[in-house]
Amino acid sequence: MFAFDDEQFLDGYRRRFGPLRDELAQAVRFLIGRIEQDASFNQNPVHRHQIAYCLATFKWETAHTLRPIDEFGDDARFERLYGPNTRVGKMLGNTRAGDGARFHGRGYVQLTGRANYERAGKILGIDLINHPDEAKKPEVAYAIAMEGMKKGWFTGKKLDSYFKPGQLPNYEDARRIINGQDKAQTIADIARRFDELLVNSLH
Repeated sequence: MFAFDDEQFLDGYRRRFGPLRDELAQAVRFLIGRIEQDASFNQNPVHRHQIAYCLATFKWETAHTLRPIDEFGDDARFERLYGPNTRVGKMLGNTRAGDGARFHGRGYVQLTGRANYERAGKILGIDLINHPDEAKKPEVAYAIAMEGMKKGWFTGKKLDSYFKPGQLPNYEDARRIINGQDKAQTIADIARRFDELLVNSLH
């Protein structure tokens, strides 16, 4: 398991990304604490690269707040995008009127669709079908994001496909874990900065 110097991490964050408001600092502390408690990560470079990429993804997907958020939009927009009669909605397992809005994106990586909520809920032992807003709680959102990225819930691609022992981290193509190649280079650059932060703040 990893152990970090929180203050050194926060100082490094300020140098690489800019000022840290109290709310953002608290969000960073929460995530570092969760990572330190995450027994699935060992202190090796591959896992460090994976963590750096996850943090970069969270930063991008949460509009740089590093807090679980709702997808931008209203119920009408979500129904247009994800309603049960749409192609995307069918792919997401939305079967009932209102599913597009009910199961819109939430969390650090925007869990979306009835099928994904059901799968995440079963694995975590939480009723996300009847209580979808639970997916926005930081502890739940962290578990969903990490499990989803490790196991390929979102697109079928997973962290192990892009971060392997003896190979350079493939930060650019790792975007396929979440969303094709949208903003792949931008997020890769953020991940490299996070990797520097992690190295410099390791105990």
